[in-house]
Amino acid sequence: MANPIAKAMAEAEFSAVHLEMRDNYTPNDPQFQRYREGLRYGPEDRPEWFHGWTAFAGEAIDRGVAMRRARIVSEPVTEYIRFEHHVTFLNEAVGEQVRWLPRRLAADIALPGTDLWMFDDSKVMFTFFSGDGNVVDREWTTEPTVVQLAKNAFETVWHRATPHKDYVLK
Repeated sequence: MANPIAKAMAEAEFSAVHLEMRDNYTPNDPQFQRYREGLRYGPEDRPEWFHGWTAFAGEAIDRGVAMRRARIVSEPVTEYIRFEHHVTFLNEAVGEQVRWLPRRLAADIALPGTDLWMFDDSKVMFTFFSGDGNVVDREWTTEPTVVQLAKNAFETVWHRATPHKDYVLK
C-alpha cells in the first residue's frame, strides 16, 4: 500500500498538520520494542528507520510547507509516549514543529473522534485505530464543515500546547 501521507505531503502547497490523540500506537513497532529493551538515541543520531520520513517530510518542508504536529497526552504518560517524546528530536531535525498538550487541558476543546492529518487547510485524512493502536483504516474528506472542525481543533490545541523543548514528561 502506498503511503497516503507521503503522497499528500508531495502535493501540499503550504501546510501539513498532524493531530495525535492516542496514548498508544503500533504496539509491535520494532523501534518501540528496541526502546523498551533500552535503546536510546543521542541528538547526533539519525537512525536508518527514520530516513523514509526524512525524505518526504524534509522535501515538503524544503519547498516551504509548514509542518506542525500536536500531541494530546494523558499524564502520567504511557511508555509509548515516553518513546515518542524521546525520538521527537528526529521530527524537529527535519523541520517539524512539535507541541504537547496534557489531556486535562483539552477537556473543553471540540475534537474529532480520531487522529488526523490536514493539508493546506482543505483536506483531512482521519486515521482509525484498533483498541491496541494499530491502524485499521483511513478516510479522506474535503467537506468544508469537517475541515473547519479539524482546523479549529488543531489550532486550539496548538495554541494551548507546550513546545517540545519545554514539555516535561510526567
